[in-house]
Amino acid sequence: MEGNETAERQRLRGDLVDLLNTYSSEANHIGHAFAHLHRLNATDLHALLAVMHAERRGAPLTPGKLGEAIGLTSGATTALIDRLERGGHLRRSRESADRRVVHLRYADAGMALALSFFAPLSPRTDEVMAQFGVGELQTIEKFLHGMISALISYRDELRSH
Repeated sequence: MEGNETAERQRLRGDLVDLLNTYSSEANHIGHAFAHLHRLNATDLHALLAVMHAERRGAPLTPGKLGEAIGLTSGATTALIDRLERGGHLRRSRESADRRVVHLRYADAGMALALSFFAPLSPRTDEVMAQFGVGELQTIEKFLHGMISALISYRDELRSH
């Protein structure tokens, strides 16, 4: 029995890695289509996603944290933020008692563009998620968090070389 479980684990490992790679590739294609449509480059798109995810978590990014997240120098981060702000995608916000602290927020115009582009995808993903119970979704969530942590750890290791 143990040999069968080991063989199945190996099969699942290979299949899941292939599926994650395919998912990542397809998501990148959609992201690139959005970026191309709105004259954004890959770094712009990564920055917007980082800002959006941080906002969803209730912890908006500072320019420094954005630079760290996407691997840019301070000067390059400032130029990126300036460009995205001019394009209506981002806005700088001073929300703390310390007025020197700047947080980055998705601008209303940028959010409207993203929502209109990605809205047709939502019913498709909702249909897939409806096929799974809450417990299954929690297991998938735990798995994806673990895989993302592994990728981030390796990415950070590569940056330190």
